Amino acid sequence: MNGDRSSVIVVDAANVVGSRPDGWWRDRVGAARRLLTRLAALEERLSDTDVVVVLEGAACRAVSGDDAPETGRVRVVLASGSGDDIIVSVAAEVAAQSHHPAVTVVTADRELRQRVETIGATTTGPRWLLDQLDALSE
Repeated sequence: MNGDRSSVIVVDAANVVGSRPDGWWRDRVGAARRLLTRLAALEERLSDTDVVVVLEGAACRAVSGDDAPETGRVRVVLASGSGDDIIVSVAAEVAAQSHHPAVTVVTADRELRQRVETIGATTTGPRWLLDQLDALSE
């Protein structure tokens, strides 16, 4: 991550992808790839924000193979176990940086929201992020 950024968005990819009933469950890898592609386009437009995406389970395969998407500056973290634990770890790592960037975690998971808010992160739901991504398509 770039040390001069004033904010970091940590994305719970499973929660964001799962928030829209668009058939993602038939192709979890493809759904994760589409999200990564859209997030890379969004981050290109954000001058002072880093984006970190946590993938878990089958979605981890989204960043391997010849058809893996170009993610630009988006940092992709693969969770071998609990994605929520990794999200908390990433948020805590960012919050501990000397220049204290603002951390926003995108998730609708109530328990995860509580966990990251105790370390100083703010939270927002998938709808906010999806609205940002949809606005890029217009």
